[in-house]
Amino acid sequence: MALHFEKSEFDARRDRLMIEMADKKLDAILLFAQESMYWLTGYDTFGFCFFQCLVMKADGSMVLLTRSADLRQARHTSTIENIVVWTDRADANPAIDLRNLLNELDLLGARIGVEYDTHGLTALNGRRLDEQLQTFGQIADASGMVSRLRLFKSPAEIVKAEKAAALADDALDAALKLIKQGADEAAILAAMQGAVLAGGGDYPANEFVIGSGVDALLCRYKAGRRKLNKNDQLTLEWAGVFHHYHAAMMCTALTGKVSKRHQELFDAARDALAAVEKAMVPGNTFGDVFDAHARTMEAHGLTRHRLNACGYSLGARFAPSWMDLPMFYQDNPEPIAPNMTLFAHMIILDSEAETAMTLGRTYLTTESQPKPLSRHDVDLIVR
Repeated sequence: MALHFEKSEFDARRDRLMIEMADKKLDAILLFAQESMYWLTGYDTFGFCFFQCLVMKADGSMVLLTRSADLRQARHTSTIENIVVWTDRADANPAIDLRNLLNELDLLGARIGVEYDTHGLTALNGRRLDEQLQTFGQIADASGMVSRLRLFKSPAEIVKAEKAAALADDALDAALKLIKQGADEAAILAAMQGAVLAGGGDYPANEFVIGSGVDALLCRYKAGRRKLNKNDQLTLEWAGVFHHYHAAMMCTALTGKVSKRHQELFDAARDALAAVEKAMVPGNTFGDVFDAHARTMEAHGLTRHRLNACGYSLGARFAPSWMDLPMFYQDNPEPIAPNMTLFAHMIILDSEAETAMTLGRTYLTTESQPKPLSRHDVDLIVR
């Protein structure tokens, strides 16, 4: 079986979820997030783009409802023993199959939690599900229950995150060999992704971000490539990925002469990242971390050029995004605690001057100061 953790690890995760379910007085939970299924059982697929559901009862027993294409996938990659297939056909409504399954599991009239807040449950399928369950039992929104358990990483998960961070560093090393006047963004991107895959890593949950010139001010991937000019800016955001665990990094590299504005923005980004590191300690909240970022940007006169969030949790994620909750934004009350893997990014975008500067890396929180997982120093990259 293609399992990336010991059975004892999965048993401990199941037990943690059972405790949460007992606290919420749930007789069962319906999991639709691929991250939840992977964390709980090892089940590894992109088949969540179709209807599938992992049912876990209060006693820890599980049944997966999925399509025929994922039957062998589930058998090979997970600890799930009971797998039920719904049939693709004209006018199929797998929510009916799920209701019938819940009835067979003696859950009629039970209190059932549903993981609504996930890309694994589309609005259409969510409506179908509600139609089938509205008179079946007492339905509760259980969104976030598993994702909060995933926030705290076990020692085995930290090993995955550290490997992912090493792959992210390898990707940067590969890029640094190519970044110069005349370099093609396509070659840089290929080298970075190739370094991760060659190192035994995986595809990321979303595309790497790459953009130069005016496109360096974009925070998302877009189609299209260009070559770097003599005095240019190149924004990169990427992640090392190992067994789906992500460790992200971000930077804006320069070619040729460093402009005064670029230096000003880099100094602010470096200072803000240092302030965020100091705030990323137990006793503070995710909101406190954002405030440290915001205060520093304000001190540099850059409030209108910063974003309204400066990072987020990372872990085992699937498409369409490696971003996990919680995020660093204003007034977020979630406490910082040890054994979280958190990505902090300082993004400054001066649209008037068409100047960008970014700086970011992934940290492991501890009982005191966070530990940067990258081996690279925080320096301005000039080629």
